[in-house]
Amino acid sequence: MKETPPQEQLRIGLIATDPLRVLGLQSIFAEGDGTTVIPLSVPGALDASGVSLILIDAACTDHLFELLETFRRSRPHLRLIVIGLEESHEYIQRVIGAGAKGYLAHTARENEIRLAIEIVQDGSVWAPRKVLARLLEASATEGRGAMAEPKFTEREAQVLTLLVAGRPNREIAEALGIDAATVKAHVGRLMRKVGVQNRIALTMQAVSRNLVAR
Repeated sequence: MKETPPQEQLRIGLIATDPLRVLGLQSIFAEGDGTTVIPLSVPGALDASGVSLILIDAACTDHLFELLETFRRSRPHLRLIVIGLEESHEYIQRVIGAGAKGYLAHTARENEIRLAIEIVQDGSVWAPRKVLARLLEASATEGRGAMAEPKFTEREAQVLTLLVAGRPNREIAEALGIDAATVKAHVGRLMRKVGVQNRIALTMQAVSRNLVAR
């Protein structure tokens, strides 16, 4: 029987000024699943927090895009998810283009917030389907041209199929009876074979080039 490895602790930074939003997000992860939400309202708190992902409430700043640009320049390793009221696909696409890895509406439910965080932690992007479709179209245009069709092992094909279906590493590992580190290694090899630099581009290329149906 495959032994399940201990769950890695996740520390999430939160940039928000509404105390109810802070309490609400903290309560989602208050059940001992190894996730901690840390408000970053105090100057310098980020340096000592040890966070790898940050939730940004767009309502707390009039300079969201400047903030995203600052993070992209000074801390490119951090994954950012914006939470906002705006539902325009053009606006959300601009947020993703500015460096965020995800966008959630203020009305998002707990399970959606959890899944978005898991997907972004795995290296993919979380956004409405129409926004992802536009990113897919741009990626397909950039990737047109020329490369031989890649050949996958049976296991790589299984991982890619589940990845395109929107499954995070943990669920892929459970479905295939392997551990998450092995899934990550397979994804790395898939990216090299397809010729892309990240998971979202891998997913887009897999769909646009019909790689999962071969």
